[in-house]
Amino acid sequence: MSDPLLHHGGNLTAARARFGEGNWLDLSTGINADAWPVPAALRADLAPLPGPAALATLEAAAACCFGTAPEHVCAVPGSEMGLRLLGMLLGGRACHLAPGYRTHGAIFADSMALAPDTPVPGNATLILANPNNPTGTLLLRETLEALLADRTAAGGWLVVDEAFADPHPDASIAPSAGDARRLIVFRSFGKFFGLAGIRLGFVLGPRTLLARYRRILGDWPIDATALAIGTAAYRDTAWIETTRIALPQRAEALDAVLRRHGLAPTGASPLFRLVEHPAAPALFERLAKAHILTRPFDYAPTWLRLGTPATGEALDRLDRALGHG
Repeated sequence: MSDPLLHHGGNLTAARARFGEGNWLDLSTGINADAWPVPAALRADLAPLPGPAALATLEAAAACCFGTAPEHVCAVPGSEMGLRLLGMLLGGRACHLAPGYRTHGAIFADSMALAPDTPVPGNATLILANPNNPTGTLLLRETLEALLADRTAAGGWLVVDEAFADPHPDASIAPSAGDARRLIVFRSFGKFFGLAGIRLGFVLGPRTLLARYRRILGDWPIDATALAIGTAAYRDTAWIETTRIALPQRAEALDAVLRRHGLAPTGASPLFRLVEHPAAPALFERLAKAHILTRPFDYAPTWLRLGTPATGEALDRLDRALGHG
């Protein structure tokens, strides 16, 4: 049986089973550890079925944040589900950039892994994340537009997973989504807003594709709680702008701690950093014994990904554990 801690981040159940109960600091994901504060007065009416007007309101609020038109935005119960439905709805053959998000390789049957800068064969759909997970590599919007032009000329599609793009609005290709573009964009609510338990994501693309999603998902794809919280959060422009400033500052503080302990952080996403070190497996074990969970990788044993701590106290705890060699 494969190691569950090598499969994805956030697996505290497996971590507790192996390393014991305690006060765990989970740095194994790229989820914002300083979550959007859900107002105490925000109460969803859970008695009736969610109405279509509430769904339209959520999609409009999200579209405004993404810089695109609401008719090109479809809410889904988590971007993970949206990604997994795409192969069935789009068809054809596909390639996914590697290393990358594990789900990308499972969207299409027999999807081929491509290294960065490798030509995409024929009219295959190209799937990538921007920023990349786990490397944190960030592509400029101009680069994405060039990839889109290449796929369009070949009769293929460009699929961009922007789960970690909220801190990088200028790099997002979401504003280019439209009926005349062979472009599909996925956005995640839970990572930037720090509320991964709210299973909410979005597909952006041509209205014909979104109509297929809506037929599959049915009349009530998003529950009332997610509708209420998602709408309020996307409308909170002050919190969004403040967080876009705070996250890079916290990431720089993490970089300083890592470098002090001989670790070289890489990646442009302020939600996480990747380090490469020959002793990464031993470092993962040492931190886990101190009840600090990080993200190791089965396909890259020398890698370790660390989420950005939200507080100075959490960063100090990591600093002490790294120094306890």
